[in-house]
Order: sequence, then structure tokens, then C-alpha cells
Amino acid sequence: MFVVLQSQKPMHKMNFKIVSLILKIRDVFYPPKYILKDVEITPGVCVLDFGCGPGSYSIATAELLAGTGKVLALDMHPLAIKKVNQTAKKKKLVNIKTILSECATGLPSNSVDIILLYYIFNDLKKPEKVLQELYRVLKPQGILSFSEYNIKKISSRLEKKELFKIKKRDEITHTFLKTPSLVVN
Repeated sequence: MFVVLQSQKPMHKMNFKIVSLILKIRDVFYPPKYILKDVEITPGVCVLDFGCGPGSYSIATAELLAGTGKVLALDMHPLAIKKVNQTAKKKKLVNIKTILSECATGLPSNSVDIILLYYIFNDLKKPEKVLQELYRVLKPQGILSFSEYNIKKISSRLEKKELFKIKKRDEITHTFLKTPSLVVN
């Protein structure tokens, strides 16, 4: 497990547990594996689930990869990291690593094939800083799979940042490609 220092306080433990319960209910109606069909997850890829929460998409992605590739589950809440690790251990998923951070991934540049940024963008304190970090770690032909409430409005904002360009718009997710040859500090 990577541990990166953070400056923002995570939500209270009880709030996290309530949110986790809500997400568990959401997953019944919108199963992560169904949502992930829109993403081009192929054997051997490296996937970063940024803002993984209790790990719905991280676990589903690891299962889709069937032991190939790697899933990096990042969240700023220690309980999220603990839950992902517990679930991965219970399901005997060895291709998941966790990162405790609010932004910095600690990953090398151009090292991730796919980034999942699901239902967290509206809650980011420094969204531009996060987008720059995601751009940095994403491989040149990498994919940013994005979903959020009011996705069309936010998706337009992402395009205006010029870090990512839209590839396709599905009902629940929008797929972006990394814009080539852009220098980000």
C-alpha cells in the first residue's frame, strides 16, 4: 500500500459508513460491471480508480481483469482504503493496490492506461490540481472514464481545460482521451 500525506480532512467515520451503505444500494440498481462495459478494459491494463470510496468499481475492475493487469484504488479516507483491502483479501484479488491521498498519486508519469473518475468530481476541493495529476499519470493514448451527476455540464468543463478531449458520450459515462503534447507542471 502507498501512503501519501493529505491536507484535507476526510469525512467523519459515521458519514462514511452512511455513504458506503447508499453506494451499496446504488450498486444493486446500477451494478459496477454494467457501468464498466462502456470502458475499454482489456487484459493487462493498469486502471486507477480515483476517489474509490468503498471500492465498488475497483473490485469490479479487478474481477474483470481476472488476475491480469493492475487496479490502483485511491481515496483520501482511511476507511475506504481499509474496506477495499478487506474486500480484495476476502475475494482473493491480488491485483489491487491502494493509495491513501486526496490528489497526489505517487505514480510515475505516463503509467496508467485507464482512469475511473466516478461521482467524485463535484466534491474535489482542487479539481484543476487533480486533473493535472490525472493527466500526468495517464499514458499518451490513455482513457479517462468520467461520470458525475449533471455529467453533460461538467463534461463540457473538462473539455475546456484542454487536458482531455471527448471520445464518446454514453448514457452514464463519458470517455475522454489524453490530449497529446501538453506540458503540465
